[in-house]
Amino acid sequence: MTAQPGAEVLARIDRERVVWLCTLRPDGSPHLTPVWYLFLDGQWWVGTAERNRKVRNVAADPRVSLALPDGDAPVVAEGHAAVLRPPFPAEVVAGFRQRYDGWDITAAAPDGPYLLLRITVTRWLLTGRAR
Repeated sequence: MTAQPGAEVLARIDRERVVWLCTLRPDGSPHLTPVWYLFLDGQWWVGTAERNRKVRNVAADPRVSLALPDGDAPVVAEGHAAVLRPPFPAEVVAGFRQRYDGWDITAAAPDGPYLLLRITVTRWLLTGRAR
């Protein structure tokens, strides 16, 4: 297990707009998708439509991995995700709205209502340095 991310990595997490989220399908194969996120108080938050594959995957197996898209300075974390239904924490709603130009995660998505994935990191694998 690596140390907690330092100030430089936390600044990068704040600066990036997309993280790659890997969930596990029922057969154990990976499902990898780029997602918008919020990193707040040491937890990752992902807004997603209720009918998306990642929601079904997390409901069946909460283990996930996250990676920022940079091979020279990788940031990779493992954790457990929980599916949250509204009402959402006010600071998370406000954070998404500010971060993504007014995106309202309380509004309906084209393919169903939005849910939140709250991801608690259990292990930081890489924190900004390739091995």
